[in-house]
Amino acid sequence: MVATAAISPNIINGLYIVAFSLFILGLHGLTGPRTAVRGNKIAATGMAIAVIATLLHPHIFHGSATPWLIGLGIVLGAAIGIPAALRVRMTAMPQMVALFNGVGGGAVALIAWVEYRHHYGGAFPLKTEIPSLLAAIIGSISFWGSNIAFAKLQEILPGRPIKLPGQAVVNLGLLIICLGSLITLSAGEHSQGLFILGILLGAAVLGNMVVLPIGGADMPVVISLLNAFTGVSAAITGVALNNIALIVAGMLVGASGSILTNLMAKAMNRSIPAIVAGGFGGAVAAPVRGDEAGLTVRSTSAQDVAIQLSYAGQVVIAPGYGMAVAQAQHAVRDLERALEGRGVEVKFAIHPVAGRMPGHMNVLLAEADVPYDLLREMDEINPEFPHTDVTLVIGANDVTNPAAKNEPGSPIYGMPILEVDQSGAVIVLKRSMASGFAGIDNPLFYEEKTSMLFGDAKQSVSDITAEVEAL
Repeated sequence: MVATAAISPNIINGLYIVAFSLFILGLHGLTGPRTAVRGNKIAATGMAIAVIATLLHPHIFHGSATPWLIGLGIVLGAAIGIPAALRVRMTAMPQMVALFNGVGGGAVALIAWVEYRHHYGGAFPLKTEIPSLLAAIIGSISFWGSNIAFAKLQEILPGRPIKLPGQAVVNLGLLIICLGSLITLSAGEHSQGLFILGILLGAAVLGNMVVLPIGGADMPVVISLLNAFTGVSAAITGVALNNIALIVAGMLVGASGSILTNLMAKAMNRSIPAIVAGGFGGAVAAPVRGDEAGLTVRSTSAQDVAIQLSYAGQVVIAPGYGMAVAQAQHAVRDLERALEGRGVEVKFAIHPVAGRMPGHMNVLLAEADVPYDLLREMDEINPEFPHTDVTLVIGANDVTNPAAKNEPGSPIYGMPILEVDQSGAVIVLKRSMASGFAGIDNPLFYEEKTSMLFGDAKQSVSDITAEVEAL
């Protein structure tokens, strides 16, 4: 304890500067798949330094129980977090991101509660109180909203939008309760525990209410938005606690999350205010299914697909969540190698919200060592589809659905899509004719140029590869 008290504040601040410098370097490394792993390690090193610097503060170990509580928290966090991160499958990565993100927001809310209890009945400086309570609101919204996102992705809750009458009015009322309680407490009503409960409970219900009406197909946007909320709440907590590292780290997460949210919203043709107001991705009467309208699909075989792909000049592969579920990314990489060996030009079409979190397809393909220069973003690949001989769609239902362009009554109308229907031929790999996460039918499946190869995507791709190599 004596050694800790003797640590100079300049040394601690210097360690914080080193820590958030590593945060920035680590974030920069995440801009490309070749540097992403190194970027993660750099950022993790920065976080370790920040934790050590925080523990060097003289007041941290004030009280006999504090060291044991800190040690218990570190042990429990490591015991839960490390095995969970090591064992999670790539298909469950979006759920884990949502859950871990929510934990950050929940931690911020708990810190605010502890600060309030520490000053209960006494002086609570406004420069600490206001940011602390504001962080409690944002952090609690992030925590409870992330739990709903997790439950939808894990299919504990239905993926469809769940709306209540007057949703926007209810959300506005809850926000007023939270801000009103904050103002009342800041005005000096510290003895009234009702108002701190108004903040925490109001924000908790608001977090649930904001995310419940968001459809499962729109989860990439909400995950990014809640991630930004967690970052902002952490930065505000850093202001309240006068912690430089927390301010910088929180602002990095908040700023990057906000930019990503804006990009995701544009990719879905949505507005961020509409997301916050509720009803985002709300249910609209879905068009009649193709089978109900008497339309039929053309089924094909792995051998026929192999022939089409082998004699094509350019093939575009459009991966989606179906590829993730089947863990078919390595089989897809083998197919790409086999086709390139026959002189076929292969490219990958990446929709910004394919999968269930931002960058989901990029991560999967990078894991399979698919060269990054083969990946094409939506705006880059769409002009190439009219010149593409065959497009291979692997479980990418909603992001290839032409109803987004042609059917004003569709729930996804106006959403930018991969225009695979402009290709010379389209081959769709699916287990069945079940709808995608948006819960609507895809007219692409019934077009004359489209052939369906039913079965497990990994096995189907492996069979196609074997046939290509046998030609």
